[in-house]
Amino acid sequence: MERKHFLKSLLMGTASVPVLLSACSKDTVTPSTTSTASGTTGTTGTTGTGSGSCAVAPTETEGPFPTKVPSSYVRSDIRDGKTGYQLDISINLTNSNSSCAALAGALVDIWHCDAEGNYSEYGGSGMQATNYQSVHFLRGRQVTDASGQVKFTSIFPGWYSGRATHIHVHVYSATGTSLKVTQIAFPEGTGTAVAAVNGYAKGLSGYTSNANDNVFSDGVAQELATVTGSTAAGFQLAFSMGVPA
Repeated sequence: MERKHFLKSLLMGTASVPVLLSACSKDTVTPSTTSTASGTTGTTGTTGTGSGSCAVAPTETEGPFPTKVPSSYVRSDIRDGKTGYQLDISINLTNSNSSCAALAGALVDIWHCDAEGNYSEYGGSGMQATNYQSVHFLRGRQVTDASGQVKFTSIFPGWYSGRATHIHVHVYSATGTSLKVTQIAFPEGTGTAVAAVNGYAKGLSGYTSNANDNVFSDGVAQELATVTGSTAAGFQLAFSMGVPA
């Protein structure tokens, strides 16, 4: 479905409030240009295939809950008081237009839902009953280092109806050009972190798997993270992708 991407500023300025989308579905639009832990004990470890270091992840929708003013949240610890199993996130970017060289100086925004499946900056409507419009948890921005890497400290995402566990990612050049909007998928099944977390208090009854998710159902080969760790010690997520910069 074609639509205009949500435009962002670089590190200062404001962005227009997006129109709330009716669903988190596939987005085939090419990114546009703008100038502008609490947890219980456990022993489960999780592994995944991970994306190839220069494989370009598919472009996906920002979804109905994108960060409204991402330039306001330049931070690596994005928990903002939200409790859950700690998740240390490492994202590595390479430039698919430059022999897979490390993509330094890129802006990376991430956001995801809390343990209950709710997003900050939204709510009070049919799509999300809990009103979190005035808070900004689990959203943040970092700039890639010389190795093309950014790191965030967060919590393991929960889930909500119709979607598998996921993290949203929007990458910009240092000058504010939108380079890639995508989503990170999590390995599923016996022995995975998703199984260990078990949907927090909600459990996994009614959970939508990657295979049945309306974003990931066409395959997650280039969107699947590697996730290790346990509920006792916390989890580590690693994700690598190429970006045409």
